[in-house]
Amino acid sequence: LNKAQTLEKLLQYMAEAHANQADIIAVGETWFSGYPSWLDFCPNVALWDHAPTKEAYLLTYQNALALSDPEVERIRKACKDFNLAMVLGINERVENGPGNGSLYNTILTFGKDGELLNHHRKLVPTYTERLVHAPGDGAGLHTVRIDDVQVGSLICWEHWMPLTRQTLHNEGEHLHFCLWPWVHEKHQIATRHYAFEGRCYVVSIGQIMTASEIPDFLELPASISPDHLLLKGGSCVVQPNGDYLLEPDFKTRGMLLVDIPNFDACTKEKMTLDTSGHYQRNDVFELKVNKQRN
Repeated sequence: LNKAQTLEKLLQYMAEAHANQADIIAVGETWFSGYPSWLDFCPNVALWDHAPTKEAYLLTYQNALALSDPEVERIRKACKDFNLAMVLGINERVENGPGNGSLYNTILTFGKDGELLNHHRKLVPTYTERLVHAPGDGAGLHTVRIDDVQVGSLICWEHWMPLTRQTLHNEGEHLHFCLWPWVHEKHQIATRHYAFEGRCYVVSIGQIMTASEIPDFLELPASISPDHLLLKGGSCVVQPNGDYLLEPDFKTRGMLLVDIPNFDACTKEKMTLDTSGHYQRNDVFELKVNKQRN
């Protein structure tokens, strides 16, 4: 929950990715400037008029990103300077107009030239997240083209929403990013299922956070020590056949690098299952998607 420090850390990661000749970098759900784990671990946060909760919301709001912020311009410039695309999970603040005063759980996807290619807001904040985040819309439910690769992304439990998955499958994804707080066992299932169903490579990003990183004005149970892991990582990469390319990593607090030489496997696996083609019944089912911004 520190916008300036988060930006500097992001720029360091981008420089490291560039040094390793990466084409695209991604971080987890609301990584900028922090997933609100206190919703799940701190007692009393759901009480009406609870002063520490309001303070935590204020801190989250003050360190969220608006599209017009200078930090966003610095990120765009870094993408261009490093020739690096990015999938960035943020707490989004709206400056004016519809939605001002609310926060959104958002993905910003930037191209290598720094252009904002997609702006997706999580459709349904999950359970306790509804205390912090407003519901999104369908305006960002599409893929983007990066280096002749069709790239898409969704946030957390959007991967349990069948019609949301199908909307992106219909756009022929080669590479999909799942943004999570952390990738525990059920999230691993969702990751592998998405890869198998969509016949695409899936990069799942988890985060590591200790109890010491919760704002000190929020109460934690006595049983939780400062070094207790609230978010436990689990980042992984899955191939279009559902097998791991990169096994889940629950230890690394930093960057993981993975090489995908080509995307031929996406086509090969569609010989047996293509949920937008020969394994779909468009004469039986009809999918309509409202892609208007609220």
